Amino acid sequence: MLFESLGRIQNPVVRSLTAALTTLSVITLASAIAIGVTKPKDESAYKTAIYASLIGAGGGALFGWTFKGKGNQLKATQALQDEQPTQATERSTWKDWRNFVVVRKVKESEEITSFYLQPEDQGKLPSFQPGQFLTIKLEIPGQARPVIRTYSLSDYAEPHTYYRLSIKREPKPSGLDVMPGLASNFMHDLIHEGAVIPAKPPSGKFVLDVEKTLPAVLISNGVGITPMISMAKAVTRLNPERPLWFIHGARDGSFHAFREEVSAIAAQNPNLTIHYAYSRPRQDDAGYYHSTGYVDTALIQSLVMQDAEYFLCGSPPFMEGLRSGLKEAGVPESRVFFEMFTKASKVTGDRSLTKASNGDVEAMAVVFAQANQTIAWSADSDNLLEFAEANGLNPPYSCRQGICGTCECKLLEGEVEYQTAPTASVEDGSVLLCIAKPKTSNVILDL
Repeated sequence: MLFESLGRIQNPVVRSLTAALTTLSVITLASAIAIGVTKPKDESAYKTAIYASLIGAGGGALFGWTFKGKGNQLKATQALQDEQPTQATERSTWKDWRNFVVVRKVKESEEITSFYLQPEDQGKLPSFQPGQFLTIKLEIPGQARPVIRTYSLSDYAEPHTYYRLSIKREPKPSGLDVMPGLASNFMHDLIHEGAVIPAKPPSGKFVLDVEKTLPAVLISNGVGITPMISMAKAVTRLNPERPLWFIHGARDGSFHAFREEVSAIAAQNPNLTIHYAYSRPRQDDAGYYHSTGYVDTALIQSLVMQDAEYFLCGSPPFMEGLRSGLKEAGVPESRVFFEMFTKASKVTGDRSLTKASNGDVEAMAVVFAQANQTIAWSADSDNLLEFAEANGLNPPYSCRQGICGTCECKLLEGEVEYQTAPTASVEDGSVLLCIAKPKTSNVILDL
């Protein structure tokens, strides 16, 4: 009863005073009864009773101050339950578009500029695997629909308080009647600090397993350096004992982004070896690069003298040459990892192909459920994405190679087959439009 009564008192001062007086009363009464029964002649017994009462009162006060009882426990439990929705919201899976604010913009080289993004809602950022990319959506004036692009995450900060995208300005190709890079030029010229950009969660399978012990060789040229920085930082922080090579090629120092940043990582990690190759070095570059020429298989073999995993990122010709060279050198394909967002040539660049078997294409029909359209499949269409666009639909897309997963769409009925094996993860019951063709006579898409 006493504990229940104390538990109902919320004010700790009142609870402490109540416990002290109650304890004092109990001990005083017990002492009086004991003295009355024994009738001691020595005065020390009376002093002992007084001291016991005072000590008991002090102990009761301390007990009352710290005692919380069921009433306070219920209150604490309720407070915890009240907090749980907020915590659950922070832990909830971020799946769709989320607005990010550009909090910093930094020019890294003649071609590359970095954009630091923080969530507009100021919520927590999920971690990501080093090497993954971010999908962003841009509202570009003059474009009929948002432009969606994917860019590698170029930093690995802990804790994750921002995402960094480092984007190369894509100029108009020389000698070709082709527009310059729409999204990259828009980012460089018109996106500044304070701008808001929607983004989807980090994604991609071009990742480095930090926990492995096998040496890792990070090989890049140009803007391909961006995922390599993320990988190098992650290994340095989480598994610094793992041997690591960072090999990068650039035209000269003015086109070499993150040189000082990568060198700073190497200064912190004795197991990280860096090598910079400049194809056309300037006089001002003396002392900042290690070899003249291009990064090729011969250079890599001269630097790496043991079994390793190889991670490649850069221009398609650069990666095609390295993949062929590493294969000829006896490196198993299972130890070579790469990702490209520009189509490689069919000689060496294709992933494993799945031959289409849609023999009678005239008999096939594609149903776009949301648009309420049923259209006969055309043999002239390379994939379902192009077929949808040719018939007035505008599904989202970015890489058009099955890498980013932007064009993923629910497959409500029928079967499809892929022209190349998807790189992006595809949910059950969904399809990547950009690399798929109908397999059955009737395909229904949630589009």
